[in-house]
Amino acid sequence: MSSCCSQEAPAGASTTPAMTPPSACGCGESAVASTCCATPEAGQAASPSPARPVALTILGTVVWVALFPQLQPLSEWIVAQLPVARDSQAGDALAFVLYDLPKVLLLIIAIVFATGILRSFFSVEATRRLLAGKREGIGNVAAATLGIATPFCSCSAVPLFLGFVSAGVPLGVTFSFLIAAPMVNEVALGLLFALVGWQVAFAYLGFGLMIAIVSGLIIGRLGLEGWLQPWVRDVRMGAVSLPDRKLTLADRLEAGWDAVKEILAKVWLWVALGIGVGALIHGYVPTELLVSIMGREAWWSVPAAVLVGIPMYAGASTILPIIEALIDKGAALGTVLAFMMAVIALSLPEMIILKKVLTVKLIAVFIGVVGTGILAVGYLFNMLFV
Repeated sequence: MSSCCSQEAPAGASTTPAMTPPSACGCGESAVASTCCATPEAGQAASPSPARPVALTILGTVVWVALFPQLQPLSEWIVAQLPVARDSQAGDALAFVLYDLPKVLLLIIAIVFATGILRSFFSVEATRRLLAGKREGIGNVAAATLGIATPFCSCSAVPLFLGFVSAGVPLGVTFSFLIAAPMVNEVALGLLFALVGWQVAFAYLGFGLMIAIVSGLIIGRLGLEGWLQPWVRDVRMGAVSLPDRKLTLADRLEAGWDAVKEILAKVWLWVALGIGVGALIHGYVPTELLVSIMGREAWWSVPAAVLVGIPMYAGASTILPIIEALIDKGAALGTVLAFMMAVIALSLPEMIILKKVLTVKLIAVFIGVVGTGILAVGYLFNMLFV
């Protein structure tokens, strides 16, 4: 977590830090840069040559399409050359790493590139403007939906919260956005689609949006604005002027490649760590043991998974290889997805960051409402997906 994400405005501050477009943060997802993470001002950087990003995109697409189908046979061939039996525990673990590591990295490249282009159509200020003045209900649905297209991690929680509240966005609508943005993000959905199938990905999308919308509605109806930190209630933000420059196709492709370079550089080590843990589970943890702990018959497994997930701090790209290994070993789908949701949406580091703008009472309500939704989704998944 960068230090710029932990600065607190002085009591009684009348303005918030300048809001700038999202950039990658240490958790591997996107964050909103604060003033200490300043980016070059508009107009300082020359527009890229149109030919370069287009050629790079064409070449990258050809290489990706040619390489991806060969990953599994290539990993099997490499394991066959090693002095280990393929059907041994070590052989299973090595095959898992050699196949999943390049597979997940290639998937991240494709997903981040596509969403980097998508994000070039959005900005924090544009999102804030869209949500300002929206009534509860419609506003919650709009906020949760925008949270998917404009994903920000917990490093962004304070500047986003300040920007939305000061712009007149209702508290419940703000929470719908802040719940959906990290939990139902494009990396999670894309990797779920590729690793466990479209049915699970779409069910996760639907239930995740339901948690964000319903949680925001409940928090909004409770009228808890008085439980914000006192200095936050006094914040007022003036109008923000956005750059008039219209982005070209080359600009948007360049934004996609910039996102890939930034995020891949930050997450590859954590992805490798997650796949390493997944490989140990895949190769060495007995199926019977895992089923007895995280199977559908263990009713207590869902709340236990949520409690275990809250102290952790990881992005979807890190946690999903572990989820894949747990599912392969027979763990119940609802249990592992409840674990994943808790890690992404209710992590202890995020609560510490939110303490700068929320009182402990409001944080407790937030955890209780969202945690109840996650528990319900975990049990529903366990019933729907056998």
